[in-house]
Parts: sequence; C-alpha cells; structure tokens
Amino acid sequence: MNPNILEMQSITKTFPGVKALQDVTLEVARGEIHAICGENGAGKSTLMKVLSGVYPHGSYDGDIVFENEVVAFRDIRDSEAKGIVIIHQELALSPYLSIAENIFLNNEVKGAFGLIDWNKANSEAAKLLARVGLKENPTTRILDLGVGKQQLVEIAKALSKRVKLLILDEPTAALNDEDSDHLLDLILHLKGQGITSIIISHKLNEIKKIADSVTVIRDGRTIETIAKDDVTEERIIKDMVGRDLEHRYPEHTPNIGEEILRVENWTAHHPQDATRVIVDNVNLNVRRGEIVGIAGLMGAGRTEFAMSLFGRSYGSRVTGKVFKAGVEIQTRSVSEAIANGLAYATEDRKMYGLNLIEDIKRNISAASLEKLSRAGLVNDNEEFRIANEYRRDMNIKAPSVLSKTGKLSGGNQQKVVLSKWIYSDPDVLILDEPTRGIDVGAKYEIYTIINRLAAEGKGIIVISSELPELLGICDRIYALSEGRITGELPIEQATPEAVLTLMTMESPR
Repeated sequence: MNPNILEMQSITKTFPGVKALQDVTLEVARGEIHAICGENGAGKSTLMKVLSGVYPHGSYDGDIVFENEVVAFRDIRDSEAKGIVIIHQELALSPYLSIAENIFLNNEVKGAFGLIDWNKANSEAAKLLARVGLKENPTTRILDLGVGKQQLVEIAKALSKRVKLLILDEPTAALNDEDSDHLLDLILHLKGQGITSIIISHKLNEIKKIADSVTVIRDGRTIETIAKDDVTEERIIKDMVGRDLEHRYPEHTPNIGEEILRVENWTAHHPQDATRVIVDNVNLNVRRGEIVGIAGLMGAGRTEFAMSLFGRSYGSRVTGKVFKAGVEIQTRSVSEAIANGLAYATEDRKMYGLNLIEDIKRNISAASLEKLSRAGLVNDNEEFRIANEYRRDMNIKAPSVLSKTGKLSGGNQQKVVLSKWIYSDPDVLILDEPTRGIDVGAKYEIYTIINRLAAEGKGIIVISSELPELLGICDRIYALSEGRITGELPIEQATPEAVLTLMTMESPR
C-alpha cells in the first residue's frame, strides 16, 4: 500500500517571463506534518496554489496524485471536495460575520425548505470550536477576535469540510509566542486524529518542533527532503540560500558618536480611553552610529511608543519632550516628525508602510515628494532615476521600478519601505519588526542595510519580538514592560536570561 497521501510529480508553473516552478517533486506521507521551507519567492506558495486548485489544472505541467488517484482540480471547490483545505497567510474571514457564519460560509447548514438552520449551525460550530480549543460563543463577530483566535476559526472551518490534508501558509507569522505555541500544539493534536498537514514557515525552531520531514525549495526547484532526525537549522539554511551562513548576523563594528536623540518622560494614553496609560514615562536616548533595541512582550507598548513619538500616530494626551542633538524638537504630526529628521518603518508594511497597488517608484518617493517637485509638479525623470538607484543599491528583486509593490516578496517589500525612509534622509530611523515574515537570506540583507545606516552616523532604534535578533544586531537594549522601561543593558551584558528577566518584570510604579 502506498504510504503517501500526496505526490506532486514534476510540477512546472510559468508566469509571463518567469518560471516560478520547475520540475518540483513533493511526497507527503499519510498522517505526517510536512514542512516546506524556502526563501521568499522560492515558489512555496505557488506550489500550494497549484495543489489547492487556485491555479487550475491546465495552467501547469505535471501530475498531482492524491490518495492514489491522479486529480485535476478546476478550482478550490474541487480540492476541498477531496479533503484538501488551504489556509492562506492573509486570513480569508469576513470580519462582520459571526464565527459560525464564517465556518459555514458557502457550506451552510440547511433545514426545512432549504433555509439555514441557525440553531444547528451554532451547535455544530460550538463542537468545532471545542475541537480547536477556542472558548468563544459561535455568534461572536470575527472583528472582536484577536489574530490568534481568528487562525483557530480558520482551522475549525477546515474541519467542517472533513479535511484530510490541511495546508497552512505561515500560520504563526502574525502571532505572539503563546498563540503560536497553542497553534503548533493543535496541529500536533490534529495529527493524532489522522489529519495530514503541510506547513510553510520561516520559523525554523517551530519546524524542528513539529515537522516529521522538511522539503526545501530554492528558485522554483526541489533541493531535498530531510527526515526529522536529520533536520538542523544549519542544513535548512544552507539548502535555502545555497551557501552556509556561518554567522546569522553580519559583522558589526560600532562607531558611536554623540547623542542624536533623547526622549524624556514620554507618556501616551489609549486613543479611545484617555484614563488608560499605554506608554508610561519612557526615557531613552540614541547616539550617532548606534543601534538600540527595544525588547518587550506583546502588549508591552513598544509599537505604541514608536507611533506616538512619530507624529502622534497613536494615542491621546501624549506628553513628554524630544531632543535632537541637544535641541528640543516637536513631533506633533507626521510631517513635522519627518521634517525634524525622524523616520518610522511600521511593523505592518502591507497596511501602513506601502501602497500595494502603486509601483516601486511611487512608494520610494512617497515621503519626500518635495525633494522631487518644483511649482507643485513632480519631476518624473528624477523620480525614476532615484528609484532605480535604490533598486540597485538595496538589491530589490523586481523586473523594473514600475512593478507593483503588491507583487513583490516580503523581503523585497521591506526593502522598498526602507528605501522610502532612507530617501527622506532621516537622522533617526525607528524600525518596527523590520524582518517580520521574511526569510533568513533576506533578513541578512536587511541587517546589512541597518549596519550600513549606522556606519553613516544615523541613530537606529529596532523593535523586535525576536530576542536573538536584538542580541545579534544591537549595541544596547532597553526592555519595556507594561508601557515602562524596566532596564537598559549594553550588549556585552545582554544575555537572553537578563533581557527576559527585564521583559517580564512588573513595571515600577
């Protein structure tokens, strides 16, 4: 008997001018958790879209064998009818509908005369929620749930379709550590119920925790499949990038100068509830050429601090003082913050950092149009020239600067965000989760860019949920807890244990 539930044989998928997949082979054993790794743009998601019918039979070459039968899916309904369900990184839930309505959307529970039986739908939804460990009323609206709970609703929805093969594309990318652990435990639990899973993830520690085997794809080709006992992060990274990364972080020799930024007694209240203090009396400083990290658990107030500092983008009743090179400045609006030499690269590049339907050129110039304008008219030739310079210098992989940013990989989108802010010529850059959702090769490039900016004498603040990242690139680290600074460590003293102790410390009142 064939032990494999799935075989994808010599899959080739071509887009105009680009061969996204070339002779890719994938074998997934029945009942296993199979991980797929690769850099952004390697072809992982394309392969899963072929499997799930998003790219229909006839639009690719090769064969898909599912449960010993060659299948030809015309659309996603065909694959779901066979028990293959994909959960995309961008969750496909309707925010204004209830949990139950989302679970049974296009698969409604009907009673007499073809009408929806809401009592039965809510009852069945409650059973599915129990299976995924989500303690919520089925009538709760999706918009009232956090991202972690929404991910569980997606899995409940898959279970309602009698899933046999569950595909999860970067399922923990937007989750905190607690929600990530819960989701990984659930995938292991589903394995015990006989459900096979394919998981795409950049988080190699998670892959080592749950995967039975790992297939690595690079440049649209299968590199190798590794059995669980042979999986190491070093081997996966070498397969992904085609070379050894002896050091995960580039060499950084700081050349630290005088103080460039000082923030005193910075306080911000919740935008809707002015009685709630979210950022509480924060004091910090950054020197020229210095990379300063801000560590903290989810909800500690890191992003809220950065956004409130950058033009009051967050909060109400924001108070405190900001000094640049010893002179007090105002940052009461985004334009005022930019004019005073501050830049902020948001953690949510797709929502707030980029215009995804615009091209690379327009995104790079967006924060600095006055530099390209005369009498209110933008010099298109100069805009094109500048964008091409950044495309070359930042190694943005795209056919041209006229390419839409929404079509770029996560790493290249992040390079466009950085290009936009670097072109604004700031003295201080605040980088909020600068490598979230991008692969190890692209991360290395981002770290190299950060080092280069510091070497040019800029002050850099890095906010990251990945403690190894902060320890690997920073010169000094502040810890934030419950909106307050709980400690400050030079990198020589910043052990994981020391930083975690400060991150989990109750903030002094």
